[in-house]
Amino acid sequence: MTRSFAAFRGRVVTTLVLLALGAVYPMSPVAASPQSADTPLLLSDYSDPTNPDFVGPPGQKAWADPTSDEFVGPPRMIPFELMGQRVEGGSVARLSWTASEGFAGASVESPVVVVHGSRPGPVLCLVAAVHGDELNGVEIVRRISNTTDPMTLVGTVIAVPIVNPFGFSRDSRYLPDRRDLNRYFPGTAYGSVASRVAHSFFESIVGHCDHLVDFHTGSFERSNLPQIRADLRLPEVVAFTRGFGATPVLQSNGRRGMLRVAATAAGIPAVTFEVGAPRRLQGDAISFGVQAIETLLHSLGMTGDSPEWDTQQAVFYDSQWVRSNSGGLLINEVSLGDWVHAGQQLGRVVDPLNNREESITSPIPGRVLGMALNPVVLPGFAAYHVGAETSPQQAAIRDSGDESVEDTESDVEPLSEREHPRSPTPGEAVRADLVPPELDDVSDIDD
Repeated sequence: MTRSFAAFRGRVVTTLVLLALGAVYPMSPVAASPQSADTPLLLSDYSDPTNPDFVGPPGQKAWADPTSDEFVGPPRMIPFELMGQRVEGGSVARLSWTASEGFAGASVESPVVVVHGSRPGPVLCLVAAVHGDELNGVEIVRRISNTTDPMTLVGTVIAVPIVNPFGFSRDSRYLPDRRDLNRYFPGTAYGSVASRVAHSFFESIVGHCDHLVDFHTGSFERSNLPQIRADLRLPEVVAFTRGFGATPVLQSNGRRGMLRVAATAAGIPAVTFEVGAPRRLQGDAISFGVQAIETLLHSLGMTGDSPEWDTQQAVFYDSQWVRSNSGGLLINEVSLGDWVHAGQQLGRVVDPLNNREESITSPIPGRVLGMALNPVVLPGFAAYHVGAETSPQQAAIRDSGDESVEDTESDVEPLSEREHPRSPTPGEAVRADLVPPELDDVSDIDD
């Protein structure tokens, strides 16, 4: 009994001592322990009976507050603004770009998908169907925009699968006024239909890009091996082309009015990605294009994974279109991508009326980068595009204007001012006779 009373008296004394200490050193309010580690603390969980003005826990230090400029931690992703719309970090938004108006006055719109990552990084623009009948790029851009995860993406992807909704709806390369949209960039707000559409797209979309890939196919019933066309005289463009895995690269200065030429002139490294043939969807070509863009995203530091390639990237500083010298039916002896030697037979033209044959041979060693799909040919028809792995120095001899070297890059003579008019100034009349013919053969450049 005496031992129990002593224990009780000890507990009473301890309690009194603790109360006395509490009076001298008031204790800070203590948060109520949550029921589990996953239960968040609420403001009501904090209390201080001695301080009725207490409203919660102490404020965060600036270095620990994610909303503060002094915050020490991962960079914050600010919203991406495009065409007056805000896209939050780590999200995907589907916007609309108004290309122009239709004949009835209604707006002609095209979708723009913005994949805005969770961390800051480059802005990569992927565009297709500048020529409305070129479909492979449309599917490549669609797949990339659908499979890119914004939560793991660094930077932003702007995907425009159809730049020319007029031509796309009509299965035509051209705009309704028979102009080639890819000859009018960056355009002007006071020019022709093509110039105005080009100006709107360039100002609304392209000006927000850090890099640009413009998808095309062969033109006029010709198919192209998947390849990058770029101005390799520019170091920033050369560096950009190295990010496409084993995709072949073809030196091409381009032509005034092309989207990639206008973008590069504006300080945005840009390339043309040729892939396949027009007016069809080609599974192998599309898969190749998707793999190349996934590799590009990794090379730009935008994603963590990169596809594997079995071969190395080949660079062609020169190329030639090999033409038929007679009319008839073209029978191919080679396929896209084949390596050929000088003098090798590429195909033969059979005259079914006179039962005659003529062989078409390669004038140079190289690789078949493009070829005709239409089996009916006329004399002078460009049948095979052969790329040569020459050195930059050798290619420069041709570009310098040495007439001893055949100019084989262009399939047609450069358009004159009459055939390829400049964009009119405000108030200047647009002459109908300046419209280029719809069937201009531009198979040398395609893009």
